[in-house]
Amino acid sequence: MANPRAVRASARRSDAGSARPAAERAAPAERLDRLIHERIRLGIVSALAGNDALAFNDLKRLLATTAGNLSVHARKLEEAGYVACEKSFERRLPKTTFRLTPAGRRAFARYLDHMEALIRAARRG
Repeated sequence: MANPRAVRASARRSDAGSARPAAERAAPAERLDRLIHERIRLGIVSALAGNDALAFNDLKRLLATTAGNLSVHARKLEEAGYVACEKSFERRLPKTTFRLTPAGRRAFARYLDHMEALIRAARRG
């Protein structure tokens, strides 16, 4: 089995003469947005990309997850500026609604581009 350090060093040496910036030479998987790549967060972003907004309970049902799990993942996306959270009351009951921000839409588009690049590379493979 090849030594992983030697393989990485060899790859760096072979890229050294490349005219492309290091970020472009990186394998598509290395450029994936790890924040979005997690299953529940990907589900949140995907669902919001297809809707103007979704209520917390609708997202919870759609993703088949617990309230606590959804809350933790939604907060991470909110902290990154990918998702906006609006809290209100409806018939005296609290209602939380999520929307994908413009930054979130851009990040999701980049993520999809990276996944498509991985798929193309695997098919050429």
